[in-house]
Amino acid sequence: MDQLTLLFALLLGAVVSVPVGERLGLPAPVLMTVLGAVLALLDFVPNVDVPPDLILPLLLPPLLYAAVRRTSWRQFAANVRPILLLAVALVFVTTLCVAVVAHAIVPGLPLAAAVALGALVAPPDPVAATAVAGKLGLPRRLVSILEGEGLFNDVTAIVLYNVAIAAAVSGGFSAWEAGLDLVLSAVVAVAVGLALGWGANKLMDFLGDATLQIGLSLLVPYAAYVAAEELHGSGVLAVLTTALFLAEYATDADDVMTRLAGHTFWDIVDTLVTGVAFGLVGLELHNAVRTAAGHWGELLTWAAVIVGVVVLVRLLWLLPATWLTKRLHAARDTAEEIPVSWRETVVMWWAGMRGVASAALALAIPLETGAGGDFPGRGEIIFIAFGVIMATLLVQGLSLPWLVGRLGVRDDSGREKRFEHDLAVRAAKAAKRRLRTIEEAEDLPEELSEQMLRSAFDIGVRISPDLADDERREAHRQRARRLKRVREIQREMLSAARHEVLAARSEAGADPEVVDRVLRQLDVRSLR
Repeated sequence: MDQLTLLFALLLGAVVSVPVGERLGLPAPVLMTVLGAVLALLDFVPNVDVPPDLILPLLLPPLLYAAVRRTSWRQFAANVRPILLLAVALVFVTTLCVAVVAHAIVPGLPLAAAVALGALVAPPDPVAATAVAGKLGLPRRLVSILEGEGLFNDVTAIVLYNVAIAAAVSGGFSAWEAGLDLVLSAVVAVAVGLALGWGANKLMDFLGDATLQIGLSLLVPYAAYVAAEELHGSGVLAVLTTALFLAEYATDADDVMTRLAGHTFWDIVDTLVTGVAFGLVGLELHNAVRTAAGHWGELLTWAAVIVGVVVLVRLLWLLPATWLTKRLHAARDTAEEIPVSWRETVVMWWAGMRGVASAALALAIPLETGAGGDFPGRGEIIFIAFGVIMATLLVQGLSLPWLVGRLGVRDDSGREKRFEHDLAVRAAKAAKRRLRTIEEAEDLPEELSEQMLRSAFDIGVRISPDLADDERREAHRQRARRLKRVREIQREMLSAARHEVLAARSEAGADPEVVDRVLRQLDVRSLR
């Protein structure tokens, strides 16, 4: 098996793992990690030959961009306090605790190298958190906090990691320079992200065509990451800033085709890249096994201790942080989303899985120091890092659905229903206002005006049937049944038309471009 065959195997696994995971009740990222680990143990499967410094730039931008599309700037702003307690403060605390313990238990491991280990295992993986937690029917407030933590903690961790690696390579460290690097990295990233977001928004308006706009959306996260890194900023934060800007300002309510096609496209990208990323995490078991040859006992013990530190620190931090957030929330009466019970706090704790970012940072550790010697403890750091990744992904990822079920943590369906009802009312009122504007400008026949008024009401009822009273609800159901039958007949008619057009493709003298153009018109008609 060569590298290309291995890539296709991972892509196929990424697609198949979704329905298999749904049937087994297991998260797809966990299944892909297991698949990668199994492949790593087979003799005919080659080692992954991807330069470590390319893993983050290749995988993180599209994954982060796809995740940000599910949130908004206002949602982040409303939850900034709990997110920062997790994304910034907890990363610092975890890094410190892991560094102290690793420096104490691993013989000869310098403090700077121990800090690098702490930084790379500190951030829960944004892809794992959103992919696993988002499939379990958790309350939206928990998913929002986990998404926000996963999106922003990499920024802090990567800066800490870079400072620690620089100190280990050069043998020197300056707290003042480290703090200044952190601030400058964030400022540069935000500036790059805003500039690219504004430019991409203008360019999308210029392109117009849905296909070109979606193609540009794939290039934008990579451009943001690379530009920020070239200017010594945080590539991760630049991608987040660009994506939040575009989610806020680049949405045209009437551009239905771009929105539907873009949503499908990014679902496909998210599925494939997520699967490959976690498959690569499992495949890196090769390196861990090679490192452990001859002293399994010591390395497994060190890895188990660090896993315990990572998991315990998260719990011990979440308990007071959640209590403090609740107190501030009650005092200020803000709109932020916070855990409302100890059960939800426990779920947040157990959802802190490590993944792609930790693996990429571990593999990116330099081979040598500035003086020409071997990087101290590189093999041990890589083994411990993959021990943490595999333990949290497999143990926590596989047991999280069971824990959620045992604790009875469920989504707030009542709240979502109320919000959906409110949106339905607003949509119907907007349609009626537009109808009144048209009536004032044109002399519509009374029959047509009444028909359009019923249509405006139906817009809201289709979103939320609770808008109608019993009599109207029954009438709406009857109309819905008739409309359903009409649409079934229309689908059959359009299907016959499509078959006829496709059959013409193989006829002598047929122009395939004309056939495809006509077929696209029929497809759009079917969509409408």
